[in-house]
Amino acid sequence: MGSLSAPTEKTKTEIDQNDLVNMFKSQQKYLNYFFENLNHSQTLTFTQTLLNSKGTIYFTGVGKSGFVSQKISQTLVSLGIKSGFLSPVDALHGDIGILSKLDILVLFSKSGNTEELLRLVPCAKAKGVFLICVTSMEGNLLEGVCDMNVHLPLERELCPYNLAPVTSTAIQMVFGDTVAIALMGARNLTRDEYGKNHPAGRIGKSLIFKEYIVNVLMLKDFGIRGSSDLSLVKDVMKKQEELPVCREGDLIMDQLVELTSKGCGCLLVVESAHHLIGTFTDGDLRRTLKASGEGIFKLTVGEMCNRNPRTIGPDAMAVEAMEKMESPPSPVQFLPVIDHQNVVIGIITLHGLVSAGL
Repeated sequence: MGSLSAPTEKTKTEIDQNDLVNMFKSQQKYLNYFFENLNHSQTLTFTQTLLNSKGTIYFTGVGKSGFVSQKISQTLVSLGIKSGFLSPVDALHGDIGILSKLDILVLFSKSGNTEELLRLVPCAKAKGVFLICVTSMEGNLLEGVCDMNVHLPLERELCPYNLAPVTSTAIQMVFGDTVAIALMGARNLTRDEYGKNHPAGRIGKSLIFKEYIVNVLMLKDFGIRGSSDLSLVKDVMKKQEELPVCREGDLIMDQLVELTSKGCGCLLVVESAHHLIGTFTDGDLRRTLKASGEGIFKLTVGEMCNRNPRTIGPDAMAVEAMEKMESPPSPVQFLPVIDHQNVVIGIITLHGLVSAGL
């Protein structure tokens, strides 16, 4: 049967907090040793060599050093630097064909005596590649056969047996990523350029959205309309019975159904003639509840609402509404739609804009 064996006397079922804290302190000490003893002149030469590369910067390594190599390569690629990971095993079975004499090959190895890397070196040299080894042990074999060596000082591994590569790989990662950011600065990579390499990330989405707004507004200036991208606010807003309206004298707790049932995440606080006074959001509800506790039962919407909300007119473009929602100091999920007399005639939500295809 596949039952679990009972814990032996040596098996610990709980982690001692003091032991854990001491481990973090030890790791900090070992990392500090690295920072205090790193040869900055050597590191500068290494970084400058990568910056001056006319070809592709390849990274290679075995085991944990291989994973670190892949990550550093991916970081460089995200910064617009030609880079790649080359498996030392696959390289000897055909992948070495990707290398050229313009390229640099960086070999990560804690010991500097990794057999797979030593076998790769003469083959890479035959291709005319510039070889750099990044190692932590003095007097290793890779030092003697590569064109450049970078030494990463390692006091010891955090592992109690000084075997598991945890401190050494942390050092490799810190070193590689720091060099990558130094290259980013030297190449004067702008925020927008970085964003273009991350179209699915927050920065990239922000950039793409900004360019999209600019392009649509340019079309508007030329009088070009007709696509769903150029819809007007009045075409996509909620109106009449769909609006979550209330009066400023209404108790907050009496308006919870209105707040949650209309799917807007807010209340539009209006006067008798539907003139907009302010807005009260579900976020305002949470903050009020946290601050007032049971006192919330006596509070009116008017006492806690935002009396200076962002608004938009019905004839504005829907894409302009989205731009206003995203604008500083912080994004919002909706905009009250008012006419020239400050009368509420609708509400436009981010969900509605997305549903409309924007």
